[in-house]
Amino acid sequence: MFDFFWNLASFVVALGILITIHEYGHYWVAKRNGVQVERFSIGFGKVLWKKVNKEGTEFVIALIPLGGYVKMLDGRVDDVQPEDLHKTFNNKTVYQRIAIIAAGPFANFAFAIFAFYLMFLIGVPSVKPIIGEITPESIAHKANITSNSQIIEVAGQKTLDWQDVNLAIVSQIGETSFTIMTKEKDSASPKTYLLDASVWNFSPDKESAISSLGIAPYRTKIYAELAYIEEGSAADKAGLKVQDKLISINNESINGDWTMFSKKISQLPEQNVNLVVERSGDNQNISVTPSLVERSGKAIGYLGVVPKSEPYPKEYLFDLRYGVVESLGQSLQRSWNLVVLSFDMIGKLITGDVSVKNLSGPISIAQGAGSSAQYGLVYFLGFLALISINLGIINLLPLPVLDGGHLFYYLVEIVTGKPVPEKIQEIGFKFGTLALLGLMSIALFNDFSRL
Repeated sequence: MFDFFWNLASFVVALGILITIHEYGHYWVAKRNGVQVERFSIGFGKVLWKKVNKEGTEFVIALIPLGGYVKMLDGRVDDVQPEDLHKTFNNKTVYQRIAIIAAGPFANFAFAIFAFYLMFLIGVPSVKPIIGEITPESIAHKANITSNSQIIEVAGQKTLDWQDVNLAIVSQIGETSFTIMTKEKDSASPKTYLLDASVWNFSPDKESAISSLGIAPYRTKIYAELAYIEEGSAADKAGLKVQDKLISINNESINGDWTMFSKKISQLPEQNVNLVVERSGDNQNISVTPSLVERSGKAIGYLGVVPKSEPYPKEYLFDLRYGVVESLGQSLQRSWNLVVLSFDMIGKLITGDVSVKNLSGPISIAQGAGSSAQYGLVYFLGFLALISINLGIINLLPLPVLDGGHLFYYLVEIVTGKPVPEKIQEIGFKFGTLALLGLMSIALFNDFSRL
């Protein structure tokens, strides 16, 4: 229950920030072009808070935090006095209207650059992409990629950490092949491997892009000894304690294999399990009933314990941090890469290279907001930047109900020399609304399927 409210609060905060940034872009440029703004609203529905400035603009926070809008004086829908016609949106030049409408999405892009800039200034705790195990008969295995080497490039894109690797691999969806360049610790020259992506079967809701190729990140040695017990968990209720060494499960010896123990527990949700543990030199029998949890659509057993493991090698850990000037360049590069990747994914959705099952809605965004907020400020900033870029791109899609639809009409006006007839615009708005509702329905369905 706590997770639900934490995710909800994080979602409202994140969306509130991004919507405010987007609408302020419209508002700021509209004011600079002499348009009277009547209302600046964050949210829809019942007004929870309102303030009117000296120019008569209402600043509103409304009940439903799933969007916002800037209401501008418009002679097509408002009764306008002759002396106020110069303040109306529709009486501005087509280029001024384009600037006002485009300002929202571009404000989101500018905010993403700013958020990434702060993130790189603060520093992001990161892990070098050192390869651990390679799954037999996987794409990576057939390409002869070796363990204990560092991935330094994917399809020509430099990779400093696992996030870089994941994004670079995702960008190759739909390709028939791509390269991965690695470098071994004591080797002076890197090696390049060609991966056959024609047989690549990637399901984002079930696994990461990295693991779908058969690559597992390096992991330190894990012992069959408990290092942490989650309060209120099945293990806690059964009386398991930190430093308990696992000997057997249902009379089957563990032989110090934590992976084997974890797999057995996952197969026994809500079933009575007999454990033998070594505690203070003595063996003790403990009966425990793993809880049932959902993971990737499967019901599995869950104890609520963390095993003891060796410390991660310090040479594999680093802070992704840059100076005042260099951070700006890095934030611009990261933002550009995500913009290109997002447009690329939209194109692949249209061509069918990426399934609509990969679309995410507000539930997935809320979970992402909650998780990133729990990890800390730098991760939340990165999440905000990512969603801000996606919000900007979605609003640029040429659907008449979105900013991109309005921009499309204005481009037609520039080419033809006259505005698109209102009847055609109305038909377009209806079509755009239906298309947007369809996409939202698919995204929500996907969200509920993943829960």
